Amino acid sequence: MMAATHARLPWQPPERVPAGAEPEPELAPWLAEQLHQRRIVFVHGHLTAGSAGTAAATLLSLDGPDGEPVQLHLATPDGDLDAVFTLVDTIDSLQVPVHAVATSGVGGAAVGVYAVAKHRLALPHARFRLAEPKVAGIAGTADDVASAAGHHLRALEDLLVRVAEATGQPRSRVETDFSDRRLLDAVQARDYGLVHEIRQ
Repeated sequence: MMAATHARLPWQPPERVPAGAEPEPELAPWLAEQLHQRRIVFVHGHLTAGSAGTAAATLLSLDGPDGEPVQLHLATPDGDLDAVFTLVDTIDSLQVPVHAVATSGVGGAAVGVYAVAKHRLALPHARFRLAEPKVAGIAGTADDVASAAGHHLRALEDLLVRVAEATGQPRSRVETDFSDRRLLDAVQARDYGLVHEIRQ
């Protein structure tokens, strides 16, 4: 992986996937082109700044005043909060509706990306892990660490509020469920208000 060309603040961790996990392979160009023509954006693996940026750029390329809905297929067991909000903010800015499809596991902060879609579908065996994203790689002075912690807590609060708004659940319950790392199958997620439709 090439080093980032922009300056990185002392408390920002390098782009990473969880320890012990293999980086997800990129889609073959011919497959990516086929999906693009069908207005499908496929996001898989731990959501990082790089993968979120690529997905955001693809979504923007499919936007337009008269565009058909875009399908955002998610198989993302977790994600970095900043990367998640790159996609959340992009989805919020689009003119075309985004239909999210949970194809397998969606968890941690990545649940926020799924929750902000206009319509939310899940395959029958999809699973949702409501779990607080971890903070990793914080370094620097005490002020740097305090600033990073404050940023993380504000972003986490935004995430909880967005999930609560999407599901109709009280924010306090969403916070408890994320703290308890609650696991939902597709039917439970539909009952929770996270899933609109289970695709058979």
